Amino acid sequence: MSEEDTNAGPASSSNPEAHVYTDGASTGSRGPGGYGAIIFRDGKAEEISGGERDTTNLRMEITAACVALETIDHGYSVTVYSDASYLVNCMRRGWHKKWRENGWLNHRRAPVANRDLWERLLKATQRHQEVRWRKVKGHSRSAGAHKSGNDRADELAVTAKKRICGKPDGSLGTPAH
Repeated sequence: MSEEDTNAGPASSSNPEAHVYTDGASTGSRGPGGYGAIIFRDGKAEEISGGERDTTNLRMEITAACVALETIDHGYSVTVYSDASYLVNCMRRGWHKKWRENGWLNHRRAPVANRDLWERLLKATQRHQEVRWRKVKGHSRSAGAHKSGNDRADELAVTAKKRICGKPDGSLGTPAH
């Protein structure tokens, strides 16, 4: 197993395993959003979702991973599947290590966006024996090994966003005159 596949120690065959599919959805660059996650562990599937009224897609993507990892009992070996390249790359490539070393400043010396969620995510990963991050193709028309998990996480995120919006179609609507 390569260093970029994990952020914790080696897995042992006695560790319970969990597989998680996560996704986020938002309206525009900032507005109502939702997250969804499906957790497969101990022969069962658990679906979780939620949302916020004023958020971004990236915040929802990170939140989905946080909530999923926080939901799973301590000590699991977890594989997280996400279609969010930024999330997966940050965790696999260890960008967060450099951010912390630089006082949570990015390569442009500007504050890292969503620091609160990155810190929450790092804390959530520490609960587990190992966390692996896998990039999956999102919203693909062709079938793939992870299509159904990614599609269901997306459905949960979109439904949560619609609940936040208060409209079945996800629109904020306009006030009646």
